[in-house]
Amino acid sequence: MSMVSQNPSDTSSKEVMIRVSGLRKKYRLGKISARTLQGSIKEWRTRKKNKDPKAGSSGTSRNKDFYALNGVDLTVYKGETLGILGKNGAGKSTLLKILCRITAPTEGTVDLYGHITSMLEVGTGFHGEMTGRENIYLNGTILGMTKAEIDEKIDDIIAFSGLEEFIDTPVKRYSSGMFVKLGFSVAYHLDSEIVIMDEVLAVGDVEFQKKCIRCLLDAANNDIRTVLYVSHNMNTIRQLCKRCIVLDKGEVIFDGDVEQAISIYLGTQAEMPSEIEYGPEHRSRDYQRMRARDLFSLDGLRLLNRPEPIFPTSGEAELELAYTAAKEIRNVAFRFQLRDQEDTKIASMLPGNLITVSPGKNTVRITLPLSHLTCGRYSADIAVYQLDAGGIERKMDLVSPGFTFQIESAHDKDDYTKWNQQQFGAIRLPDLTVEAGSSDAPEK
Repeated sequence: MSMVSQNPSDTSSKEVMIRVSGLRKKYRLGKISARTLQGSIKEWRTRKKNKDPKAGSSGTSRNKDFYALNGVDLTVYKGETLGILGKNGAGKSTLLKILCRITAPTEGTVDLYGHITSMLEVGTGFHGEMTGRENIYLNGTILGMTKAEIDEKIDDIIAFSGLEEFIDTPVKRYSSGMFVKLGFSVAYHLDSEIVIMDEVLAVGDVEFQKKCIRCLLDAANNDIRTVLYVSHNMNTIRQLCKRCIVLDKGEVIFDGDVEQAISIYLGTQAEMPSEIEYGPEHRSRDYQRMRARDLFSLDGLRLLNRPEPIFPTSGEAELELAYTAAKEIRNVAFRFQLRDQEDTKIASMLPGNLITVSPGKNTVRITLPLSHLTCGRYSADIAVYQLDAGGIERKMDLVSPGFTFQIESAHDKDDYTKWNQQQFGAIRLPDLTVEAGSSDAPEK
């Protein structure tokens, strides 16, 4: 897969903090290292157990080469907050371990221009019988701080962790979240230019996460620290990062805008069809059983007013839904339930009117107003139901996703406010009406 490079801004004048060139890391699947006596004994016992005397040296599939990283090139500049995305096994942790000098690369070079704080496993070295205060000194010393530096910063470390009440309690009585808070606070107060984090904010509570992100952003904006952050939480990636790379099978397949990186990572760059035939894959098991015994089913969808489902924010989608009904059914309603690219339900479009469907194979036309959606990719679940005289819904069919589409630009190209989806949200509500009040002050 080829690398896509889209650096968001001119970096020619920025100071380089990390430069990675041609980085490869090779592992031998199934092979135990025999560089030590212990490794040799383990390898011998494994071969004996498998009853294959050549298992440790032959070119069998059991011992094939595997590249966790395969030709990674990356440059990170001072003050950048870089997000690293990728599925499990894509090479994220391997890259961070090489940057932190935990493991060595097989090929390539890594140049670091600053002291690194590693937050891959915060709290490593904490002793359960020692108090939080004692562990600050222990962990700080392990991370390279002197006693004088710890003495100077210990009040700030304790205050940042929010554990003042428990700081003189043995850490074996701490919850996992408290443990991470203390470990993060110690690591954060190291005087380092580069901070590397791997999902360390996932355990802390929401308030602590916000505090960490705010502090890291302030440090990055002031060119004090460069941050590399790995996470599967897209919200924290959006809040913290200004640039993202996406790793896949050990290669960088994208480098650039955060939203584009998230779209690639979530797999939402797939083709969006303008015609869809609904099958079992569009229905849950419950709805598959319901469809088999019910009187109505959705058969497909066709986009009428555009060749492909890409719309401006002021546009609308004209759709034709095909259905099959066993008999005439009155008071039928269609509801579109919108989801964002992370599959979170964000809004619903309710029916403006009820219709009567005719027996046999027929179609119905529906218009979706898109004027309140900002740029991005969306999907819509299509629910069909019948309303009785008391307003009770009788579910008839539901397809998911029933329609996938994209909004291509900001609200208006000539709008006086450039819409920031990350700051303002995915839905743009109707504009406010503002009128200047008259002044009652007496004239001078």
